[in-house]
Amino acid sequence: MSAAAPPESSPLSQSNISEPVDVTDAASFAAVSGASDAALADLERYRSYLIEWNQKMNLVGPATLDVFWSRHAWDSAQILPLAPEAVTWADLGTGAGLPGIVLAILGKDRPGFHVHLVDSLTKRCRFLTEVVEGLQLPATVHDSRAEDLSLTVDIVTARACAPLSRLMGYAQPYFKRGATALFLKGQDVASELEDAARQWDFEADVLPSLSDARGQIVRVRRLGRGRKS
Repeated sequence: MSAAAPPESSPLSQSNISEPVDVTDAASFAAVSGASDAALADLERYRSYLIEWNQKMNLVGPATLDVFWSRHAWDSAQILPLAPEAVTWADLGTGAGLPGIVLAILGKDRPGFHVHLVDSLTKRCRFLTEVVEGLQLPATVHDSRAEDLSLTVDIVTARACAPLSRLMGYAQPYFKRGATALFLKGQDVASELEDAARQWDFEADVLPSLSDARGQIVRVRRLGRGRKS
């Protein structure tokens, strides 16, 4: 499954960034991501939704809303150039919609682009549905456990969802249907990989985060049922 890659004029699509970038506001986010004015406006509206709903339920840490452009927008957007031809994504345990909502905003004008937002908490799904409908995003909200769905996608992603050993269990059905994975993880990724290797047979590499020097991105190309022999 493929479609045209993002416009060549986009700095993000050119993948010419190799170390963490200091993103502080919409302008600096646009400079590194190549986001259009329309996408920036949608991201601002998304931040407003987060601020409003965070007063009713714990979606994100309140302090992170002050650093929205780096902590949420850029942290999410950085994975797009790692799969430039991917058009269908599944964000497992999406929570507040990260990275899925950001991906849907940035892919809004790409033919065939679609993000499946998967979360098993109904009240979070109500929030996600309001955002998707309000911003008219190419996304579907699934009030379900990730492993109970039968979705065929190009990429499975997740952020702050679960340790890798459990996350691979959630993702395994998607791998059976041809997906690969890009998981946003923190500084403890080495121990998570070691633990996962006790239960799963997989092929993966680790890439540095471009939003936080402490972060890592785990790219899983193959995932088998049993532990390594």
